Amino acid sequence: MPAKISSKREIEIKLRVTDLPDILRRLRKLGAVSRGRVHEANTLFDTPDSAFRHSGRLLRLRQQTPALGNDVRGGPASAILTAKAPPLPKPRLPGGARKRLYKEVQENEEHIKDPRRLSLALKALGFLPGFRYEKYRTSFRLNFLYIDLDETPVGTFLELEGTPTAINRTARALGFTPRDYIRSTYWTLYAADCRRHHRKPQNMLFSPQKSR
Repeated sequence: MPAKISSKREIEIKLRVTDLPDILRRLRKLGAVSRGRVHEANTLFDTPDSAFRHSGRLLRLRQQTPALGNDVRGGPASAILTAKAPPLPKPRLPGGARKRLYKEVQENEEHIKDPRRLSLALKALGFLPGFRYEKYRTSFRLNFLYIDLDETPVGTFLELEGTPTAINRTARALGFTPRDYIRSTYWTLYAADCRRHHRKPQNMLFSPQKSR
């Protein structure tokens, strides 16, 4: 049985970080509270015809292990199964066009006790493991805003999740404008990086010497 189940409508953006020490200083100055740093190993599962990817859905198994770094303690070990899908449409409100600044999905998560057993079960059901990606994530909380600092093989990014008002206010305090907002997935960012460097996309993994 899963240890925990959650469901929510997620509104978020990414921001590309070019000066990691400066961003860490700004976050502390704002009063953001660290929840620890972890190494993430993520695997996306899909049907043989890639129906999830083509319809904007996602099924991901994530395994997290504590990882010290950036003067931050290690976070908790966990395994999480996440399903994401486009949100149900809402009535259009005045100013609704501005919402295209943000990535919005319906997210369901289950905390898993035995990720290996779950992976075997997914394969038995016909799901295939596909894109794998790694990152180091440092999680922060600022009032009702979730902030994740992601160090990836293709750069460092901040993810801000919360209400549009909280996202805008915090992004501005960190030195960003709406023109800096990124709605792309990590697969899209990785594929774009591969095109820039004339590489064939495979998996977004750290080389052994860069693992920390």
